[in-house]
Amino acid sequence: MFSNIPVITAPAPIGSYSPDDVVFLLKDIGDYVQEQGNLEREQAMQSGRHYSEMLPIEYRPPGNYIDLFHRSLQSGAVRIALATALVARQIFEKDGPKTVLVSLARAGTPVGILIKRYIQHFYQQNLAHYSISIIRDRGIDQNALLYLLQQHPGDKIRFIDGWTGKGAITKELITAMAAFKQKYGVALNAELAVLADPGYCAHIFGTRDDFLIPSACLNATVCGLVSRTFYRPDVIAPTDFHGAKYYRNLASEDLSRLFIEQIVTHFAAVDQEASRIIKAQPAIGLDNAPTWSGLKEITTIKKEFNIDNINFIKPGVGETTRVLLRRVPWKILVKNSGNPDLEHVLLLAKERNVPVEEYSQMTYSCCGLIKAMKN
Repeated sequence: MFSNIPVITAPAPIGSYSPDDVVFLLKDIGDYVQEQGNLEREQAMQSGRHYSEMLPIEYRPPGNYIDLFHRSLQSGAVRIALATALVARQIFEKDGPKTVLVSLARAGTPVGILIKRYIQHFYQQNLAHYSISIIRDRGIDQNALLYLLQQHPGDKIRFIDGWTGKGAITKELITAMAAFKQKYGVALNAELAVLADPGYCAHIFGTRDDFLIPSACLNATVCGLVSRTFYRPDVIAPTDFHGAKYYRNLASEDLSRLFIEQIVTHFAAVDQEASRIIKAQPAIGLDNAPTWSGLKEITTIKKEFNIDNINFIKPGVGETTRVLLRRVPWKILVKNSGNPDLEHVLLLAKERNVPVEEYSQMTYSCCGLIKAMKN
């Protein structure tokens, strides 16, 4: 169909999910890349090295943190199931049965699986689901897109992520789709679907509340034992997929499938509520244009806290958790320290001796501020 599109070879299997749930279009780079500590990586990044050229050491949480994950999963499962139902219904009604679900690794992967499972449950349609890499300032994995086009000619592609922060990945996706069209002459839909859109920058969402998606609490052990994605030309050849490390050694700690199955059990219970919400509140439905209001709040925080680089500001529960797990935090802003969604954030901040400051002038539940490293 597209004569200028090269043939891309199928990837080797990676990850701990069933291939019936997702296929990772990623190269396992575990034999080639050594993880680095947060301080070492932060110094390198603030000296000009790109974050995707390094891997962080995976956080191995203590027992009390794992207990907190299980409690948050139990208490939030219905809310996540409802958000999944709303997103899945919007995707299927808008895109139809000839749709390929493409989650953005790695936070989007469990969300993509949940959406796939809900569409199976509610519409009795088994949509293909892949997980691919997109990297800020580096773009999307074009080889993965080419592979999707050759495997699913004529099908629609719907990109999925877990949540939005200030919209950096949303903007990256829009830019990447424009570049792909210019290079290959193929137009793909750049509209993103997410469970939570506190940044007001997604077209399809389950909620715009900044609430905890428990998969944000952990790293590889709730995302199929796969690291964050990686790109460095000495490791990733021109015909390779972007990279990730498969942590087979963490198999005994893997909660990836448990997370999915606990939420799936609530799908039937939320069907009627999802239908009622979509009928009663059409604004949550098919054509709800982003306002990017979250980015405006971040601009205010940048000024008030005298922060030079907007990339040092990571708003929302998911992004704040990432700051605490993978970066060197300066401080954490919280709208309300009594919010139960922030229990794990406060625990991580205490563990790392990171100051927490109440800041009520934001719609986000919290915001992570990265420490500027002085040369």
